[in-house]
Amino acid sequence: MATPVGPLDYARRTWVRLMLMVVFVFLYAPIVTLIAFSFNDSRRNIVWQGFTLDYYGKALRNDSLIEAFGNSLTIALASTIISIILGALVAVLLWRFRFPGRAGYEGAMALPIVIPEICMGVAMLAFFSRVGWPSDLPWPFSLSAITIAHVSFSFPFVAVVVRARLEGFNRELAEAAQDLGATEWQVFRDIMIPFMRPGLVAGGMLAFTLSLDDFVITFFTSGPNTVTFPVKVYSMVRFSVTPEVNAASTILIVITVALTATALWLQNRANDKAERAAG
Repeated sequence: MATPVGPLDYARRTWVRLMLMVVFVFLYAPIVTLIAFSFNDSRRNIVWQGFTLDYYGKALRNDSLIEAFGNSLTIALASTIISIILGALVAVLLWRFRFPGRAGYEGAMALPIVIPEICMGVAMLAFFSRVGWPSDLPWPFSLSAITIAHVSFSFPFVAVVVRARLEGFNRELAEAAQDLGATEWQVFRDIMIPFMRPGLVAGGMLAFTLSLDDFVITFFTSGPNTVTFPVKVYSMVRFSVTPEVNAASTILIVITVALTATALWLQNRANDKAERAAG
């Protein structure tokens, strides 16, 4: 029997839909505007004068912009891989073991998440300026320094997501596998990693996005010969926001969405295979 719907229920639905519409407009209207004006045939970004693809050609022919974009992708991929490994190990450590100082360690790990990004950038600048590698000279502000800085604030996010996933893990599965002769490594490889896979994918996408669009920490740890895409775009918009900047930003958005969609598709495909195997 259907539940009767009264006027108050219709009013609630209307308000909910209105609120959702306002939220979507607030979130996505700037992105839609940026994409639309990337096709604007005008140097003045606020005046629409016609449709053109010329600025995409200019962005793709801009060697310094392409180099900066390649640097950002390289750093994001490297920091994501390292962050997934470190985050997964830290999550398992905090979930499974009890040791002295565990609460302090857990709180220290969360510091990169809660402290202001400007403080993190200044701290990284001071650290790399004082640490000599491989000699007593200051650390070179290169891709390696930026990657280390990105890993330092990315892997705690992965650890938080993976640990939340592990809260639903049935420990009896691991105990049963050990009773059947499985080693600790086999339990971790064949049981825990497949269970953690959704958390690893989610944490990896989060780490990749954070690294790809980070500006503040990258600005403090990059040198004159190592420029990433956000820093390059910032140097371009200091003079004016042109359709070329909008075109480059649109390309970055498309690539990010494509990579995210691919990761979600692979995750759903793996989950479907696991369900079919279990059935």
